[in-house]
Amino acid sequence: MRTVTNYFIVNLSVADVLVTVSCLPASLLVDITETWFFGLTLCKVIPYLQTVSVSVSVLTLSCIALDRWYAICHPLMFKSTAKRARNSIIIIWIVSCVIMIPQAIVMECSSIFPQLVNKTRLFTVCDEHWAAEIYPKVYHSCFFLVTYMAPLCLMVLAYVQIFRKLWCRQIPGTSSVVQKKWKPLYCSAHSRGSGPQIKSRPSAVAAEIKQIRARRKTARMLMVVLFVFALCYLPVSILNILKRVFGIFDNTEHRETVYAWFTFSHWLVYANSAANPIIYNFLSGKFREEFKAAFSSYCFGIHRRREHRLSRGRASTESRKSLTTQISNFDNVSRMSEHVVLTSITTLHTNASGSTQNW
Repeated sequence: MRTVTNYFIVNLSVADVLVTVSCLPASLLVDITETWFFGLTLCKVIPYLQTVSVSVSVLTLSCIALDRWYAICHPLMFKSTAKRARNSIIIIWIVSCVIMIPQAIVMECSSIFPQLVNKTRLFTVCDEHWAAEIYPKVYHSCFFLVTYMAPLCLMVLAYVQIFRKLWCRQIPGTSSVVQKKWKPLYCSAHSRGSGPQIKSRPSAVAAEIKQIRARRKTARMLMVVLFVFALCYLPVSILNILKRVFGIFDNTEHRETVYAWFTFSHWLVYANSAANPIIYNFLSGKFREEFKAAFSSYCFGIHRRREHRLSRGRASTESRKSLTTQISNFDNVSRMSEHVVLTSITTLHTNASGSTQNW
């Protein structure tokens, strides 16, 4: 399981966990109460972590697409290794943390009704406050291009070429090539009676076919992950552009409808984090096998510890019983010994008395 693709998938899972742990509880409470209760510090931290996780997810998916594109379409140009994957992951986190710093700077707490600031926390919102109107338009336009549109176009182009390479072309290892290339050799070798060569050639072909099928399964799973990501992040990206760049919702009369759309878009983002493990489980047989093995070993470890405790309890009980039995046996032997001694003393005394009388 320690492949380059799986390193990136683990990093994607970490970003999903970051969204679920840090952003979901606060967003849930805000969506229900329409009030920010967490103060200024968390007002800066939580949106910052959310944007960092989005950037990490996008850049990780882009790295996965590029890695698969090089491995399948241009295998001789670039060789991916686990060390390069780890370095790429470190760079992804550094870049994401740096480019999202403005998001933490501009977030501030404010009240919808300023006259109630010192009386209640209700109607407090955590929102962006820029120095000029041009800044949010430039920032969010760049944010949309860098974290959604450009990576999505790059990934779509990469997977289109991967699809053409794996499914639409006759590459070495497919059934038709095998039939054209290996069947005459197999028949001629069989007629000459060269047994070892017959066994080695079909085994090599079977290995190539297995490799192609594994690549197809991995590419299919990654395509589904990309599709779900694009679908789940599309509404929030469009609504964010309409709000921050064009200001369409500033003076709207349908506030409840707009709020419902934003809430739905936020929940789609969280649904993407929840959907990825399900995709891995259904589309990756190796993931299922490794998960079952890890889960079974965990349960087996608990069962072994429980059996060990029970066996220790039984051993201690048996040792106590054995000790009790030994003590009782020792007591019986002691009593028997005392009885024999007393009997012997009595016999000797009787014999001595009899001999005295005779004398």
